Amino acid sequence: MLRGYDEGMAQLDTLSTRINAVSPSATLAVDSKAKAMKAEGIDVIGFGAGEPNFPTPKAIVDAAALAVQDERNYRYTPTAGLPELRQAIADKTLRDSGYAVDASQVVVTNGGKQAVYETFQILLDDGDEVIIPTPYWTSYPEAVKLAGGVPVEVFAGADEYFEPNIDALEAARTERTKAIIITSPNNPTGAVWSADTIAAIGAWAIEHGIWVISDEIYEHLDYDGAKTTYIGAAVPEVRDQLIVLNGVAKTYAMPGWRVGWMVAPARVASAASKLQGHMTSNVNNIAQRAALAAVSGSLDAVYEMREAFNRRREVIVSMLNEIEGVNCPTPTGAFYAFPDVTGLLNRPLGPSKTVFTTTSELAAMLLEEGHVAAVPGEAFGAPGYLRFSYALADDALVEGMKRFQEWAR
Repeated sequence: MLRGYDEGMAQLDTLSTRINAVSPSATLAVDSKAKAMKAEGIDVIGFGAGEPNFPTPKAIVDAAALAVQDERNYRYTPTAGLPELRQAIADKTLRDSGYAVDASQVVVTNGGKQAVYETFQILLDDGDEVIIPTPYWTSYPEAVKLAGGVPVEVFAGADEYFEPNIDALEAARTERTKAIIITSPNNPTGAVWSADTIAAIGAWAIEHGIWVISDEIYEHLDYDGAKTTYIGAAVPEVRDQLIVLNGVAKTYAMPGWRVGWMVAPARVASAASKLQGHMTSNVNNIAQRAALAAVSGSLDAVYEMREAFNRRREVIVSMLNEIEGVNCPTPTGAFYAFPDVTGLLNRPLGPSKTVFTTTSELAAMLLEEGHVAAVPGEAFGAPGYLRFSYALADDALVEGMKRFQEWAR
């Protein structure tokens, strides 16, 4: 009897191989640690989470306030989203991306992450491979693993402007290659890939019958004359094998509203709606009404926020490059600085004069001793780098950089 009980308890202690193979979100882990320290009364400057510090624009909030009073929003909507919002996203795609899609191709999701997750659940069978240009957003490989797929990293460093090389992509391609992810403007590097690179990836994907997953959530955040190239417009022939991921979080300062979407060929959109019907049903109705106001409204507030990001970008790059052992390329998109800090390794740092051999160790002690939260490059497949979000207040940014400079001395 006891033996059977022990065996049963052992079985209860065993979780799925699938979930055990997935790493926690490093960016959220750093942000959670920083917030826990703040709760203890420690003054921490957080560069971890990619969360704009601006309030959501008033017109969007007002639309949500009105929606709360509308009884239509107390009930379920169609699983794929409010028809008005899906049409508005289709209209926005034509306005911003430069090509037409039908509203039936749009599926509204609970934030951009759900769109990422659903995409891989729909496309992948066990053992299918997804090429992920590296450095990558930390959740891409984990979402691939959760679908039974195999992430294949193709690294491009600062010397290549963090842009993937077609020859390197081709070298990574196998008969199991099912998809490639492109992210421009890029998280974590802030790179905006050239039109030539985007066009070359599109042509390569068409030649080999590979799905293209284009994460365009930072589309309006570009600087120094850099422009987002939309692969669906640049390579029209790729649209039958293109899935575009987007959301309101970054562009409209709406991370907590949790509204994202995918734009996909009709058969993929239908499959996503089917999957979502068993997962979460529809997105919160009030948040959908707010998103409707966002995507169908003016971009004036977005451009004002972009100006503030641009100012902060210039400050953080300058202050990072003042630190001996740090080399920070100037990002041309998103709101991240991604400096190479290998020059800080293997030498005494901080008040404890600790010698670090990895950026994970360095970032942990920078938070502990310097009270500055940054995400180590290991989270993005890029050891030797740190990611700093500059989506925080100007005075906090300067104070955080001063602390890093002092700690590094």
